[in-house]
Amino acid sequence: MIPKIERATIVVLDSAGVGYLPDAEEFGDVGSNTFGNIAKHCNGMNLPNMQQLGLGNLTAIQGVEPNNAAKGAYGKAAEASKGKDTTTGHWEIAGVKLEHAFPTYSNGFSEQTIKLFEERTGRKVMANMPASGTAILDEYGEEQMKTGNWIVYTSADPVFQIAAHEEVIPLEELYRACEIALEICSELEPVARVIARPYLGFGKGKFTRTPNRHDYSVTPPAPTVLDRIKANGLDVIGIGKTKDIFAGVGITDSRGTNTDNLDGIKKTLLALEEDSKGLIFTNLVDFDMVYGHRRNPEGYKAALEEFDQYLPQLQAKLKENEILILTADHGCDPTYKGTDHTREYIPIMVCGKNIKKNINLGIRSSFTDIAATVEELLLGNKVEGSFARDLYQ
Repeated sequence: MIPKIERATIVVLDSAGVGYLPDAEEFGDVGSNTFGNIAKHCNGMNLPNMQQLGLGNLTAIQGVEPNNAAKGAYGKAAEASKGKDTTTGHWEIAGVKLEHAFPTYSNGFSEQTIKLFEERTGRKVMANMPASGTAILDEYGEEQMKTGNWIVYTSADPVFQIAAHEEVIPLEELYRACEIALEICSELEPVARVIARPYLGFGKGKFTRTPNRHDYSVTPPAPTVLDRIKANGLDVIGIGKTKDIFAGVGITDSRGTNTDNLDGIKKTLLALEEDSKGLIFTNLVDFDMVYGHRRNPEGYKAALEEFDQYLPQLQAKLKENEILILTADHGCDPTYKGTDHTREYIPIMVCGKNIKKNINLGIRSSFTDIAATVEELLLGNKVEGSFARDLYQ
């Protein structure tokens, strides 16, 4: 018999993929491997606690050997949805596959979209191109401060990003502009998210993005496991940008992070000390935003090692009838070409005081198996793809 648990915690190591998928050629990502290539580039990584959970069994990672006595269950999952962006990945983890990928805008947004955005916000637009978030500030930051125009840019992801200097355009106006952009894009040019990118400083190389980033997402096209947990009167605590990714749907309590991954880790530790029942869903975005997209393997390695040091504290906070799932939402190999996400398998590592040890979950055909497992363990619903039975029988 599979026991019902009282709480599950999912921690998404944003972009920490474990090797390219069989269809990676369609995305230009053959050879990508976020964990493996970082370790190779940096002459190894020190991740003893994730190694104990079987991380080294998922792909070749220099310094992280395979473990034949893993202290939990391990496996990896392919993405069934046709995408490699944050929104698509998280929605699939929560049980919703997308039949069609969000479009991307390699030439920027259409004249119609930009004109309507300018009319409704009362400010002109500069840039309107795919760009790195830091490079775009170097190129347009000073002009934006002089003119008060919006810096609008996108990437290889389906996002409409708006950068504005906090001392030139108030945050409230920037946030309202994002809401307007989401309305326009939803009608004319679909995106997964509109992102507010406030910054400070003056001069090329001296502009810095502030922690006041805010994401405005479209609503998932179908109910997720978050909705079903909430509907059963249980808690769904979103930590980091989780609430933004799900447009607030299915979340009962949101706790944003103000600084970095460590803030998210500490907020997760505090949440685990509480007597909530249901789900804690944490996104640690720095792996992706600060190190993956900026192609900084050394920084990515240090961030992974920092998380690994805190992993025993997360495990120690688990009560008898709880589980912790470590996973990712896509890859973002910092050693790979460009600055884009990479189409990779995601890791699945599960631990808990009462689950079986050294269980190989194999290669799952979809991220939705995570949602199926959480739903069966929390609500007792048998859902296709669940590996709950593997954890306890």
